[in-house]
Amino acid sequence: MAVFEGTFAGDVSNLKIAIVIGRFNDLVTDKLISGCQDCLKRHGINIEPNNGQVDYVWVPGSYEIAMVARQLALTGGYNAIICLGAVIRGQTPHFDYVSSEAAKGVAAASFQTGVPVIFGVLTVDTMQQALERAGIKSNLGWNYALNALEMASLMQQIQNTSSSPSAANLPPGNETIALPKVTT
Repeated sequence: MAVFEGTFAGDVSNLKIAIVIGRFNDLVTDKLISGCQDCLKRHGINIEPNNGQVDYVWVPGSYEIAMVARQLALTGGYNAIICLGAVIRGQTPHFDYVSSEAAKGVAAASFQTGVPVIFGVLTVDTMQQALERAGIKSNLGWNYALNALEMASLMQQIQNTSSSPSAANLPPGNETIALPKVTT
């Protein structure tokens, strides 16, 4: 039996990543982007928008993130998509609807396309909690980028295995799913 694990080292020059950012609560999302970029840069990714290795896509808020993430994943042009947003509880049920649908939508985008779509939408009770998670105590943007790198690496390993001759010898019911190959 094989063991598969994503790695954080190695050649990342062929990785293509999209970051989808909700503009609402940009005080928080700007900090998440900084943490995300710091992690990617330290792992050898060129984070400059004009380089072509990382694309930045801005949407109005967290609710719209999933739709755009799915569309990007369907292009077959990305190894991973990182979704960044912040939903802060208010005095109405709006928080529940937005945070629930954002989470479901991001998960569905990943499941439907086979592309790792990382849920980096903070769902918090207060602005203070959001700021703590976006840089005051730690920056979860870093973690989301690290998750994307690990999942991109893992999916590449699985794709390489699914195209090997031994994959054809799996017992019935254990066939591999053909995942989109990303070309840059």
